[in-house]
Amino acid sequence: MSSVLVPTGDEGVTLTGQAVRRLLERGDGDAALLYLALLRRRGDVPPRSLAGELRWDRTRIEAAESTLRELELIAPAADLPLEPAEERPDYRQADIAGCLEENGEFRRLTAEVERKLGRKLTVPDVGVLLGLNDYLGLPADVIYLLVCHCAERVQRRYGPGRRPGMKQIEREGYAWARRGIDSQAAAAEYLKNYARRQERVPQYMRVLGLGERIPSASEEKYLTAWQEMGFPPETVALAYDKTVLKCHELKWPYLNGILKRWHEAGLHTPEEAEAGDGRRAPDKPAGGRSAWEYV
Repeated sequence: MSSVLVPTGDEGVTLTGQAVRRLLERGDGDAALLYLALLRRRGDVPPRSLAGELRWDRTRIEAAESTLRELELIAPAADLPLEPAEERPDYRQADIAGCLEENGEFRRLTAEVERKLGRKLTVPDVGVLLGLNDYLGLPADVIYLLVCHCAERVQRRYGPGRRPGMKQIEREGYAWARRGIDSQAAAAEYLKNYARRQERVPQYMRVLGLGERIPSASEEKYLTAWQEMGFPPETVALAYDKTVLKCHELKWPYLNGILKRWHEAGLHTPEEAEAGDGRRAPDKPAGGRSAWEYV
């Protein structure tokens, strides 16, 4: 008897009998499609990154993902990547045009972003905004605050007239989604805290011997992380001294390693860090380095 399946010649995927049984018993077509899409990618991508490939909105793919988790066919939520999906849906021009025509709020957002950035948005640009709104679920008012935030950061760093690119705005949008900034109130609180941190940046730059210059983007990430951990400039100065003593120069990863260890040990003030160093002076293993040789 001939097969009813048409051979495609493509590389196949394998479903275990147990997986097939669970999917059939649940009878959820979306969960089965998502599972097949994940198998095709060998499970190397977050489920939500497949929304574009499947042409689904965020609600639909989250429901299918939840079903697969209940069926124990994908890892528990706690074991999945904490970062938002690297791949946003690849919206077609027809999708974008339809959204602009049918969704007045999104149309107004696009117009406001064009005014803020001082240029006409391209189709891929609008696709970025649609991804933030439709895929990540950020409301239009939050997206506008996000764009304003990115514009202010770029102008502060590079001077008046400079504008952020859409890729930069998209990356920051994913960071906001990861932090749960999905309402005006949450955005306002984040921006208030961000402004407070920025006011203290010069203090950190001075204790690192970097003068009054504006930190680079990579340097700012370190400074932000240290503030969020709860380190005042004085403790960073102590870690800096230890870094220079060991490395003979400022090495950001090494200094960051010291502060991360202190943070894990609950040591945040200079007094706590010094006392912690005094308490934790274990003998070195033969031929090895002490676990606290870094500090």
